[in-house]
Amino acid sequence: MPTNRGDNPKSSTDHCTACDQRGHSALPVLACAGNHSELDAAMPPILTFPIAEIYVPAKRAKTLDPAKVQALAEDILENGQKVPIRLREGKGRYVLQEGLHRLEALRALGEDSIQGYLARARLH
Repeated sequence: MPTNRGDNPKSSTDHCTACDQRGHSALPVLACAGNHSELDAAMPPILTFPIAEIYVPAKRAKTLDPAKVQALAEDILENGQKVPIRLREGKGRYVLQEGLHRLEALRALGEDSIQGYLARARLH
């Protein structure tokens, strides 16, 4: 039986499971407007990319934390990759924009591919 919001108050740290399932940013339940169909239309599709074709810029690589990679690798083993990485197209390769620790965790697990979004340049 569904409960009324007053019967089961949500905290600001609870996240909208509908947003999580759709791969949207983890919106707090209290901030989620419930416009999932509008968000779905605006979100790029989740694609699979070969890890070997992903370039990590030196500036981003300097932020790597091996402890985070290990913890993520363990989580991915148990639960799979939950959040896609974000890439852009480069010259004959993909350039990582977001998700270094996820990428390195999957690489450490011996995976050949990773799920991600391909960011497109905005047209002015």
